[in-house]
Amino acid sequence: MTGWHKIGTHPALLAWAKAAHPVAVAALRDTDQPLRCGGTWAVGLDLLPNGEDGEIAGVPLPWDVLGLAPVALHPAQLSTIHPGYPRPSAEETEPAFRFRLNRDAAHLDGLLPVGPDRLRMVKEPHAWIVGLPLTTSDAAPLVVWEGSHRIMQAALQAALAPHPPESWGDVDITAAYQAARAEVFRSCRRREVPGLPGEAVLLHRHLVHGVAPWAEGATAPPEGRVIAYFRPVMDSVQDWLLQD
Repeated sequence: MTGWHKIGTHPALLAWAKAAHPVAVAALRDTDQPLRCGGTWAVGLDLLPNGEDGEIAGVPLPWDVLGLAPVALHPAQLSTIHPGYPRPSAEETEPAFRFRLNRDAAHLDGLLPVGPDRLRMVKEPHAWIVGLPLTTSDAAPLVVWEGSHRIMQAALQAALAPHPPESWGDVDITAAYQAARAEVFRSCRRREVPGLPGEAVLLHRHLVHGVAPWAEGATAPPEGRVIAYFRPVMDSVQDWLLQD
């Protein structure tokens, strides 16, 4: 299993993307969330004012097309990339910038940096990740490492096994996570996954993924390359780690 799946253009997904696009552009224009990476990346957390069922501007999210059981959703993230991504910035160290540039800022969602030492802990145990492109663009595509979800799941299970399950969300897994990610780079295929409005990409919650740099000659509309992401949270870290 690769850990990801792309759904080709579907009329119901295209209708949703067309309805979401102007709302997303307005939300990105009006937000006070700062641009990162030298003004080339808008994180866009919880910016799309969709309903809990995914509906936007009267258009329902087609759960049947996605092949997912409906759950309560958060306002979608609007991950937006602008020309030149990534650029150095004051909020990012030189090693972190190089990792973003050379390794696509590869990461596992849900692991947050905690405390002054930025220890990685499972604080947002997402059930799955769905990306819905809102703009036509060949710039800065999503990047996945195929099969990486199996490596990450096994490594984190081993790291957390000595601890009581109820404490797993408070255990430092930095070393295990970094070692497993290094193994992913050695053994998993890196694949760029561009997308168009009307398509969708589904990621396993343990899949390592990132964003490719803006390539020379890549194009996007004035609002940038915009993808709406849904990542509903599971009830527990135990479910996140142990379920397939």
